[in-house]
Amino acid sequence: MTEAGRERPTVTQENRASPNSGALDFLLGRVLGAMNALGSLWIFVLMILINLDAGGRTWFAAPMDGVVEMIELTLVAIVFLQLGDATRSGRLTRSDGFFQIMLRKKPVVGRAFGVLFDALGIAFMVIILWGSLPILFEAYRDDFYVGTEGIFTAPVWPVKLIIVIGCVVTALQFAAFGMRYLNGTYARPETDGGN
Repeated sequence: MTEAGRERPTVTQENRASPNSGALDFLLGRVLGAMNALGSLWIFVLMILINLDAGGRTWFAAPMDGVVEMIELTLVAIVFLQLGDATRSGRLTRSDGFFQIMLRKKPVVGRAFGVLFDALGIAFMVIILWGSLPILFEAYRDDFYVGTEGIFTAPVWPVKLIIVIGCVVTALQFAAFGMRYLNGTYARPETDGGN
């Protein structure tokens, strides 16, 4: 119970992405969850490739072609696959001690800070998107690739597309949070350091 005699709203795993919270929010939660799972799966695949490459180098003097290039190419993609879900679940790095105090003591000011934080998050995603779209189009049009022809090559555009999609869905999540602050339903997921 808070000082005002009512419980502080929280978002739990169960109600954060339920159909009752709105069809669009529910769909966004599903998309972000699927992207996060895909990023986790790709980390697992990379771990297998790294171990096979190291084993091949050590025991057979025959490294796997393309492992280094795949790691270099896809690490950024993994970040953008998981960024939206990290934002949604409250794992995005931020210092929110003062913010939580303001939400409890001065809810209007706290909500204004929440809207400002989410607006800055949207702006940052738009800036990344603005810089990434021309690179995506150029990589697709000119068929950019990593690797060496005849040994191993991989196209660059799928990773650039993941960056663009990651920016869009993360911006949408920031917008959803911002709308909750504006509507007065400012519940955020509890983090490990939350009160």
